[in-house]
Order: sequence, then C-alpha cells, then structure tokens
Amino acid sequence: MIGSIRGEIIEKGDDFLLVDVNGVGYVVNVPAPLLDDTAVGETVFLRTHLHVRETEMTLFGFPDAEQLDLFRTLLKVQGIGPKVAMAILSTLSLESLKQAVAQNEAAILARVPGIGPKKAKHIVFQLKGKITADDIFAPATVAISDDDGEVLAALTTLGYSIVEAQTALQNLPDSAKKEPVEEKIRLALSGLAKL
Repeated sequence: MIGSIRGEIIEKGDDFLLVDVNGVGYVVNVPAPLLDDTAVGETVFLRTHLHVRETEMTLFGFPDAEQLDLFRTLLKVQGIGPKVAMAILSTLSLESLKQAVAQNEAAILARVPGIGPKKAKHIVFQLKGKITADDIFAPATVAISDDDGEVLAALTTLGYSIVEAQTALQNLPDSAKKEPVEEKIRLALSGLAKL
C-alpha cells in the first residue's frame, strides 16, 4: 500500500497530477480544488489511497488525512466507487458534505454530477453516524452580524438551504467582509453557481 508520496509536479491533467518521486512518475487522481491550488514545478505532499482492481491500480491523492479518511468512508457506501467519491470531494467542500449529512440535506449531494436525488438520499442515510458536523463551523459561536443575517435570509429566500447559505457566506473572501449586503449576496450567489 502506498500511504503517501512527496515529489515535484511535472504535469497536470483534467483530474490528475503527474508527480515525480526520485525519477518515477506517479499518476495521482486528485480532487478539483487541489488541482486548482497546485502548479507544475511545485513540490507536493499527498496522502494516498491505492485502489486495486483486476485490470488496474489507481492512485488517489489528498492534501490531508481528513480528506483521505472521508474518501475511504465514502467508498464504504454501497454503490459508491472511487470515481463518484472523487466527484463528491471535487464538487463539495468537506464542511458542505458534513453539514448535508448532519442536517439530512440530500439535495446538496444531488448537485454532484452523476448523483441523482435517490442516490443522494441513499448516501446521506448510509453516512449518518459516520460523518458528523461536530467540528465544523466552530467559529459559529461568534455572533452573526446583522449584515450576515441578511445575506443568509436572502439566500434561503432564493431557495438555497441554510447549509448552502452558511457555506457560501463562509467562503466569501476576507476582502468582502466590509462590502455592502447586496455585494455580499452577489458574491455568495457567484460562489453557489460554481457548485
């Protein structure tokens, strides 16, 4: 089992990095956010999962142990293979996925390509108890400002769930914190459109 690799990125594909480790190039499938955050020539350290089938071996890489654990948890769900698990981690943030499961919001998972409403409900049901939201939104103990409350209210009025609205609000850049409410809503909608 290959548990981790460290090396230089020598090529980027649509869904993989080619990592040179002491002269050997490893093709590592990675989630989209990690692909976006890396560049050719950088040294990268990845936690890895080697998926073995009769005809092939595929290496999946993640920036930290938490994402790797979540990937492996998803693989335990009946009907979820590595490609679907990777699609979930490429589309949803860890916080969004945890909140979707914790608050039984299958509609969030249904936005992942290849997952319909029925399959989304099945995934949420299977993950109950395995994924918790205990450690996320820890900063939520800080009072939400009136502006942030207005943004949340506007997003939920537009049909987004409270989980989606909170995630969009948290994903706003720091520079947006001093923007007027209307601009925050526009930026949050822009972020939600990428899901």
